[in-house]
Amino acid sequence: MLAELGHFSLILAFVVALVQATLPLVGAARRSPGLMALAEPAATAQFLLIAFAFGALTHAFVTSDFSLRLVTGNSHSLKPMLYKVTGVWGNHEGSMLLWSLIVALFGAAVVWFGKDLPDSLRARVLAVQGLIGVAFLAFILFTSNPFLRLAVPPMDGRDLNPLLQDPGLAFHPPFLYLGYVGLSMAFSFAVAALIEGRVDAAWGRWVRPWTLAAWIFLTIGIALGSWWAYYELGWGGFWFWDPVENASFMPWLIAAALLHSATVVEKRESLKAWTILLAILAFGFSLLGGFITRSGIITSVHAFANDPERGMFLLIILTVFMGGALTLFAIRAEALVSRGVFSVISRESGLVLNNILLAVAAFVVFIGTIWPLVAELAFGRKLSVGAPFFDMAFTPFMIAIGLVMPFGAMLPWKRAQLGRVARRLVPAAVLGLAVLTLAWAVQSGRSALGPVGLGLGAWLVAGALTDLWSRTGRGTGRLARLRRLPRADWGKSTAHAGLGVTMAGIAAMMAWQTEDIRVVKLGDSVALSGYEITLDRVDRIEGPNYISTTGEVTLSRDGQVISTLYPEKRFYPVAAMPTTEAAIDNGFLRDIYVVIGDPQDGGGWAMRSYYKPLANWIWGGAILMALGGFLSLTDRRFRVAAGARRATMKPVAAE
Repeated sequence: MLAELGHFSLILAFVVALVQATLPLVGAARRSPGLMALAEPAATAQFLLIAFAFGALTHAFVTSDFSLRLVTGNSHSLKPMLYKVTGVWGNHEGSMLLWSLIVALFGAAVVWFGKDLPDSLRARVLAVQGLIGVAFLAFILFTSNPFLRLAVPPMDGRDLNPLLQDPGLAFHPPFLYLGYVGLSMAFSFAVAALIEGRVDAAWGRWVRPWTLAAWIFLTIGIALGSWWAYYELGWGGFWFWDPVENASFMPWLIAAALLHSATVVEKRESLKAWTILLAILAFGFSLLGGFITRSGIITSVHAFANDPERGMFLLIILTVFMGGALTLFAIRAEALVSRGVFSVISRESGLVLNNILLAVAAFVVFIGTIWPLVAELAFGRKLSVGAPFFDMAFTPFMIAIGLVMPFGAMLPWKRAQLGRVARRLVPAAVLGLAVLTLAWAVQSGRSALGPVGLGLGAWLVAGALTDLWSRTGRGTGRLARLRRLPRADWGKSTAHAGLGVTMAGIAAMMAWQTEDIRVVKLGDSVALSGYEITLDRVDRIEGPNYISTTGEVTLSRDGQVISTLYPEKRFYPVAAMPTTEAAIDNGFLRDIYVVIGDPQDGGGWAMRSYYKPLANWIWGGAILMALGGFLSLTDRRFRVAAGARRATMKPVAAE
C-alpha cells in the first residue's frame, strides 16, 4: 500500500510542478501578485510530495519488500543496513527519484531563503525550477517508475552491485547530485533574468550563493568518487578519465568559472553575457552527465542504465532546455551591456583570464570525452581516448591557472600595478622555486612533473597566505585585523591553498610512485621503497553477504613493524561477482597500498604493492577547497537580505 501511495505522490508532484511552471510565469508577465504567489506553496508542496515518495521507496528497501521489482533487482535480505538504504539510489530509477527530490529541494530552498528577492524574479526562478521538475518527473513516471510491482515476488533479491557496497560510494551519489542538480538554480536564475531582461550587481549577488553551494557539493562528490576508486577498485589510481568521471568534472570546471565571473558582475557589472552563458552551460553539462550515464552510449562501472529509449528521452530534455535557454540568450544578448570599464592589468582582467583557462580546460575534457562517440557515429571507427591525451592536453591549462591565480587574487579592481603585486608575492615565488629545486635535486628520476607540481603547490599555498596577510594593512594589530577579515576572504584563500595541496599530491603520486607485482608465498617478503612487506597468512572468511579471501600482511622498515594490513578478495555469491579491497597504511607523506589476488597454480598468491607519495594530499586538498567554499558561503555578505538592493535593479531590455 505504501508503494502505491508513493507512486500517487509522484503523480501529484508532477501536477503541482506543472502549476509551478506555468501560472507564476503568467503572473509575472501580468504583474499579478496572486498568480506569482502560487510559486511558493507549489514549490514547497512539490518537495514534500517527492520526499514522501522517496521515503516510501526507502521503506521498501529497508524492509526488503521484494514485491517491488526495483528492490528485488538491487537488494538482498542479508545485505547490511547501510547498503539497503544506499540501494535506494544505487540504481537508475532510484537515482532519478533522488535527482527529482534535489531539484524540488533547491526550489523549496528559494522559498525558505529567498524572501527578499523581487517578487517577479522569484516567481520566474521558481517557475523555471518547476519546469525542470516537470521534465524529470515525467521521465520517471513514463519510463522509470520505481514502484512497479512483481506479480510473483521472489523469496530474496538479486543484491546490489558489489562495487557499490562501500561507504565511500554510499555517500558519493547524494553529494554529486546535490552539485549536479544544484547547478539548476544557477540555470533558473539565468533564464529568469533573461525573461525579465535584467542582469545587474544584485543579480550577481543572488546567483553566487546557489552556485557556490552546488560547487561545494560537487567538490565533495568528486573527491568521494576518486577516493573510492583509489581504495576499492584495486588498480592503485585515483582518476581514470572515464567518460562518467569527466561528466562530473566538466560542470565543476564551468561552475568554478561561473563563481569568479559572477563576482565581476556583482562588483563591476561587467561580463554579464558571459556569466549568463556559463550558468546555462554549467547545468547543460550536468544534463549531459545524466545522459551519458543512462543512455547506454558508454560502458562504465559508473553507468546506471543501458537503455537507448530512456537515453532518447534524456536527450530531448537536454535539447529542449539547452536549446530554449540559448535561444533566449541569443535574443537578449545585445541587451546585456556591461557598464564597468577596467584596464588590462586589473582584478577583472585576472578573472577573465581565469575564466578563459577554465572554460578551455573544460572544452578539452569535453572533446576527449565525446570524440570516440563522434568518430564511431560519423566515421564508423572505434577510437579510444585515454589518460595520455588528457594528461598532455589538460595539464598545461591547470599549470597556467596555478601560476596566475595568486596574481589575480591580489590585483585591485578596475586598475592595478602589476609590479606592486609582484613585489608582495616575491617570498611566495622564492618558496615555490626553492621547493621545486629541492625536489629536483633529491629525486632519482628525470621527470619534471614531480618538482614542478610541488613547486606550483607551494606557490599557490604561499600566495593564498600572502593574499590573506596583505588584507590586514600595515602597522601594529595586523593579527587582530586578520581574525576580523570577512569569511569570504578566508574562504577564498583556503580554497586556493587547497587547490595547491591537491596539485602537489597529484604530481608527487604520478611522478614518484613505485610498484611491485609478483607471486608471493606465505612467509615471503617484498622490498618496496625502503619498506618490507611480508605475507604471513591467508584466510577464508565469511561476511554477511560475501566470502572473503583475506591476507595478513606485515609492513616493516629497518626491522621495526609498522602495521599489519589485511587486503581482501571478496566474492558475492548472489551477484556472482568478485571485488578487490585494498589494504592501505595511510601516512601524511605516503601510502603503502597492498592488493591480494588469486591463488597461483605453482603455489603462492598474486600480490601487488605500491608506494604512493603524498597520496592523501589529493583528498586533503579537496577537503580544503570544500571548506573554503563553506566559509565563503557563511559570509555575512551572502546572508544579508538583498531587499535593500531592489531599487538598483534596472531593466536592460523592455519586457
